[in-house]
Amino acid sequence: MSAEAADREAVTGSRPCTPPQTSWFEFLLDDTLLESHLQKFSPDPMPVQLITQFLEQASKPSVNEQNQVQPPADNRRNRTLKLLALKVAAHLKWNLDVLEKGLSIAVLNMLVNELLCVSKVPPGVKHVDLDLSTLPPTTAMAVLVYNRWAIRTTVQSSFPIKQAKPGPHQMNMLNHVQQEKELTENILKVLKEQADDFIMVLEGVLGIKKDFYVHTMRTLDLLAAEPCTANGETECSTAGLRISADELHCQVRYDLGTVFFQQGCTNPPCYEKAREHFLKTRELLSKLGDGAVHCRIDEKRLAGYCQACGVLTGSSDVSDMQSTPFTQIHNFIRSGNYKGLIEIFLEDNLALSLPNHFRQSVLREFFQKAEQGNKALNEVCYKICACNAVRDVLEGQVISVQFRQLLLKPTKEKIDFLLEVCTRSLKMEHISDFSKRNMAAFLKNLCQSLEDLQFVVMISSHELLMVLLKDDERKALTDQIRKRSSCINLCTKPLTSFYDIPASASVNIGQLEHQLILSVDPWRIRQILIELHGMTERQFWRVSSKWEVPSDYSSVILGIKDYLTRDLVYILMAKGLHCIAIKDFVHARQLFSACLELVTEFSPRLRQVMLNEMLLLDISVHEAGAGSSRERPPPDLVSRVRGYLEMRIHDIPLRQVVGEEGVAFMLNWRENEYLTLQVPTSLVHKNPYVKLGQLLAATCKELPGPKESRRTAKDLWEVVVQICSLTSQHKRANDGRVSLIKQRESTLGIMPRNKFIIFIRKLREPLVLTTLISLFVRLHSIVRDDIVNEVTAEHLSIWPTTLPNLQSVDVEAVAITMKELVNYALTLNPNNHSWLITQADIYFVTNQYSAALHFYLQAGAVCSDFFNKTVPPDVYTDQVLKRMIKCCSLLNCHTQVAILCQFLREVDYMTAFKALQEQSSHDAMDSFYDYIWDVTILEYLTRILFL
Repeated sequence: MSAEAADREAVTGSRPCTPPQTSWFEFLLDDTLLESHLQKFSPDPMPVQLITQFLEQASKPSVNEQNQVQPPADNRRNRTLKLLALKVAAHLKWNLDVLEKGLSIAVLNMLVNELLCVSKVPPGVKHVDLDLSTLPPTTAMAVLVYNRWAIRTTVQSSFPIKQAKPGPHQMNMLNHVQQEKELTENILKVLKEQADDFIMVLEGVLGIKKDFYVHTMRTLDLLAAEPCTANGETECSTAGLRISADELHCQVRYDLGTVFFQQGCTNPPCYEKAREHFLKTRELLSKLGDGAVHCRIDEKRLAGYCQACGVLTGSSDVSDMQSTPFTQIHNFIRSGNYKGLIEIFLEDNLALSLPNHFRQSVLREFFQKAEQGNKALNEVCYKICACNAVRDVLEGQVISVQFRQLLLKPTKEKIDFLLEVCTRSLKMEHISDFSKRNMAAFLKNLCQSLEDLQFVVMISSHELLMVLLKDDERKALTDQIRKRSSCINLCTKPLTSFYDIPASASVNIGQLEHQLILSVDPWRIRQILIELHGMTERQFWRVSSKWEVPSDYSSVILGIKDYLTRDLVYILMAKGLHCIAIKDFVHARQLFSACLELVTEFSPRLRQVMLNEMLLLDISVHEAGAGSSRERPPPDLVSRVRGYLEMRIHDIPLRQVVGEEGVAFMLNWRENEYLTLQVPTSLVHKNPYVKLGQLLAATCKELPGPKESRRTAKDLWEVVVQICSLTSQHKRANDGRVSLIKQRESTLGIMPRNKFIIFIRKLREPLVLTTLISLFVRLHSIVRDDIVNEVTAEHLSIWPTTLPNLQSVDVEAVAITMKELVNYALTLNPNNHSWLITQADIYFVTNQYSAALHFYLQAGAVCSDFFNKTVPPDVYTDQVLKRMIKCCSLLNCHTQVAILCQFLREVDYMTAFKALQEQSSHDAMDSFYDYIWDVTILEYLTRILFL
């Protein structure tokens, strides 16, 4: 070995070695490793990292021998990994602050759901329906932890988050990030929908006065070792970590306060509820002292909440809230005491306690009120603006344009107040040299910018300026003022103002651009553009980032050689499209008409483009107005839609949305003859929406005859199946084996599934929607392959009963599309009994029995005048009645089970007798006995009650 190599080895050997990071699988091999790892001073990986690793490994999908992706297996390995994650959270004492900071929403959702599972929380029962006081302590605490997390996550998701800067574009990473984002959005959507239930659960906890117990590492070990025997110990009052009732109520009240505070922006009375919870939290927090185990509350944040609630509710009974400048300012604004408000701003110029952004927000609020017509506030605006300007001067900041504008027309009162602010904002014995220089420069510049010599003399002769300026500076300023005085005496007109010199062209351009953004009058827009192009040559269609023209049109418009015409056409179309989006159809028509008149003069292509957009506008106007009341469209509009669909001009840019709206329009108004027989064949092959519309029209036209409609129904079936199919992407490894990488949405369909769903949401014709619902119900039954729990719908017999390539269909996509389709149909007509039965079946097969029973009853009500008439037997079939019986049984409404058994074609006495034998029933048993008319059931009931 050379000397150099020996030296290098010696140096390397002398460095302290970094211990290797413990891998997740090592904790599976050694039961004692986790506890010893967590006891370390700075464990690597950290506890929250361990939770993420354990849950990610436990939820990884597997691949079978046919290279098909399977859901995570429920085996010992995965159960142990989930238990390890729970034990780490138990080590952290279920501190949600730590868990939320270190875990993503998706991972934390998995963690709390796993806690519910191991804590024996009854599955399929809403937490709001549980009586926490009767549950075992650890079970009740698991429910509480879940609902607290749900409320906190809902509140935190409402806060604005700064988006991270995108890194290098890597497809795998981008796909992973997008998937995680979509999963998080879905979780938040569900949590927000159930927010009221979470609030009710937490409010119910406040009525429980006993202590709670939360799982520890020991109790979780017991559950894993002997679930049957350990269950009793973990449910008893001595197992787990004890959480006192006061500590629990303190934390729950704080969480309730935050969610009510968040809801206050849309529902102001919620601020009063938030205030009550925050004040009670503060009271309990002082009572607990430092002995809290589970309660983790930021006292500064709590104080801020209390202060904000006091301001927003106008409460004046909390004395310690009155001492803060923020509260005083809001109280002065509320009471109209503007003199006191100005005094606080003056005092703060010395104290420097109020943030600049807060001072500016107060000023903006007064400016808005003044612009709305309250002219009395103009003086207050100036005084606040002057105080803010002096504060900026003292801190060396740039003075706002607003202050400069307010001094364009100075008065003696304005100058006097400004000098008073400057004087009171300086304490000469404590002021820094930096602030002195800034103030002197500010007053000197003010003297030089003012035109009226009277005001110049007022400032230059003021005592403050005399103190701040040095002798040579005072002499130079006096000489400058004397020269200006003599110049004014000799001139016949005053000097040009700073804001009137030629440099103000940029200000004028900015004002015109602002007017251009706000205006929706086409002739005013044209006039503004003429003025702007007279000042400078720029691309004014880029003034607002909100002006968007479809890419199909932008290349044609931006190719116009005359810049003024190009800007005018682009802006008129962009504003017109924006008006359609916000349903301002009157202004949209004015803008499009002006644009059509303009382009007719020089461009036949753009003329046809505008005619197409006018057609889309007319369709939107009819559907939003007369169409919503089912008034047929005028024949002219129908013929124009036909003309568009048959258009064969090749060099005209066409937006697909126009064709999509046209096809939906024809289907909604039952123009099935045209779509089936008269639409050109070439158009069917070129436009996927026309093809889909033709298949739907042909299928609807031949209903209800199953034999005749099966051929066209099969064509529609094959198109929809292809849309809902998946393709598998494979990769060949170095050893030659082929492995499944990922399943993606098939590209062989006539359109992507998301565009198919968007198109469905434009349909309103009941027969078309019934046909689509029937198709997806049949497809769902085939891919789900559960004969017992099938969803029902009309016209199921026209569809195929098998699929040749079942594995390629995306089961989840079929289920989601079916649910979205039924939900959308019921928003259009909530009284369609067939759709209601289908919705009830969907809830039934997904074990949501309360919701299923609700829709079964609603279906019966709408077709029987709220049960004043007999429900038709084709609505309440034996299958529907048996499902209603099962729903009632699983909801412990046993008396209702016995009543429903009477409605069957053959009374089910065995089920009725068994239900009446149940000791505990969650319905009003005695009140329902009047509705039992079957003599056999009455006799049996009498015997039971007698015994």
